[in-house]
Amino acid sequence: MKLKLERPLAFFDLETTGVNVGTDRIVEISILKIMPDGKKETRTHRVNPEMPIPPAVSEVHGIKDEDIKDEPTFKELAPVLYLFLNDCDLAGYNSNKFDIPVLIEEFARADFEFDIADRNLIDVQNIFHKMEQRTLAAAYQFYCDKSLENAHSAEADTLATYEVLLSQLDKYDTLKNDMAFLDQFSRRSKHVDLMGRFAYGEKKEVLFNFGKHKGKAVTAVLTEEPGYFSWMMRGDFPADTKRVLKSIKQKMDAKK
Repeated sequence: MKLKLERPLAFFDLETTGVNVGTDRIVEISILKIMPDGKKETRTHRVNPEMPIPPAVSEVHGIKDEDIKDEPTFKELAPVLYLFLNDCDLAGYNSNKFDIPVLIEEFARADFEFDIADRNLIDVQNIFHKMEQRTLAAAYQFYCDKSLENAHSAEADTLATYEVLLSQLDKYDTLKNDMAFLDQFSRRSKHVDLMGRFAYGEKKEVLFNFGKHKGKAVTAVLTEEPGYFSWMMRGDFPADTKRVLKSIKQKMDAKK
C-alpha cells in the first residue's frame, strides 16, 4: 500500500541518554522522509549529547560515550534537521509521548522553535495498542511476519515502524489512509500538550491536568493566581507545555 500524502511524512526514532523528556538528550536520530510521490529520503546521525550516557542505558541501545564523543552536538545539527523536517507531518512509535517532546526540547535548546501546531502526528504505537496491545518487536512480527533485528537501533526501529504502519493500513478497513485521520486516531486522550499537563474540558476549555489546580480552567487560574504562569515558565516543564501555556496567556492579554 502507498501512503496518501498531501505533504511529506517523516518517520523518526531517537536513542537518548534516558527517558526524562526535560533533561535527557539525543544520542542518535534517524529520519525516513516519505514524499507525496512515494520517494524516500533518509538521514541518520549520531549526536554528542554533552552529558554522560548511563551504562544501563548504553546496554539498551549499544551506544557508549566513546562512540559519540567526536560527533556533532544537536545544536550543530539543528539547522539542517530543522529544514529537513520543516514541511513534514511526523510519525513514530510512542512518538507523541516521548520522541516528539524530546525533539522539541532539543530544538528549543538550540534556539529553534519547532512548532507542531499544524502538523499531523501519527503514533504507530497508539494505533497498535488500540488494535492489538503489544510492543514494536511484536507488532513487526504480527503485521509484517518478520523478526526485528537490531532492535533499539534508531534506523532499524524507524524502518520497522514505517513497515508496520503500511501493514496496519492494509489489515484494518476502519483505518483511513489519511494523515489527518491517523493523527486523531493516534491520540490516546484529549490532552492539549503532548505530555498531558493540560486537557480539554467538556466545553473545549483548556484545563490543568495535574497538581493543585487539576480540573480547573487555565484562564481562571491565571486570572486568580497570576504568579502561577511565571512559576510554570521557570519550572522544569517541557517546551511544548510551556508553548501551550504561553499561547493561552497571550490570548488572555489580547482581550484586555
